[in-house]
Amino acid sequence: MEALPRETIVDVLENRLREDILTGRHPAGSYLPPERSLADGYGVTRTTLKHAFGRLVQAGLLETRHGVGTRVRDYLRLGGADLLPMLVRHDGHWIGEIFEVRRSIGALIAERAADRATERQRAELRVLLAAVREAEGGDAVQLADIEVHRALARATGNRVYVLLTNTLFNAYLPVRAALRGPFTDAAVAHGRLEPVVDAVTAGDRAGARRAAEEYLTTTERIMLEGLA
Repeated sequence: MEALPRETIVDVLENRLREDILTGRHPAGSYLPPERSLADGYGVTRTTLKHAFGRLVQAGLLETRHGVGTRVRDYLRLGGADLLPMLVRHDGHWIGEIFEVRRSIGALIAERAADRATERQRAELRVLLAAVREAEGGDAVQLADIEVHRALARATGNRVYVLLTNTLFNAYLPVRAALRGPFTDAAVAHGRLEPVVDAVTAGDRAGARRAAEEYLTTTERIMLEGLA
């Protein structure tokens, strides 16, 4: 068993500020109140406030300019996909939009992989697919399944697809435990993914796209049922 993390006052303030930003209490483009009044309003020291600001600057929600103040960034206009895990924690509706991208990108990756995979990559896909069947427990099956998708992205020869795949999986992290539905039975999970790998290793572009669309649609339905 792992010890539960202990929240510090900085953690609590960071979460409060994040929620206030994402819910619009501090709108995009607006400047936050002066540090002293903001610290007093939250009942914390200015040092604590500065630490929380630093985290939110790193997260892409705030920007601080010396002598000017701290402004809320327009994350929908200026932010990147690295914000997705945080946004999913804030609002579960983001997961539906992530799944929409997962379907379109996943099908395209499978098609590209069928066209471009090397013999070494095809062999790697077969090995990783077998690992799905051999995994024990929903968590292990889910992680083994993810590795197949990472390998499919690598097989496209396009590193942007690899980064997009990583981004989508990172976006699942806050709710990953609730998305294990398709992976509770290793043999069934293997059977769903096998047609994708078979089509890719056969160089069948159209077949790979069809198989990926079927796999992605089916697993999405099961995962959304788990979230509900």
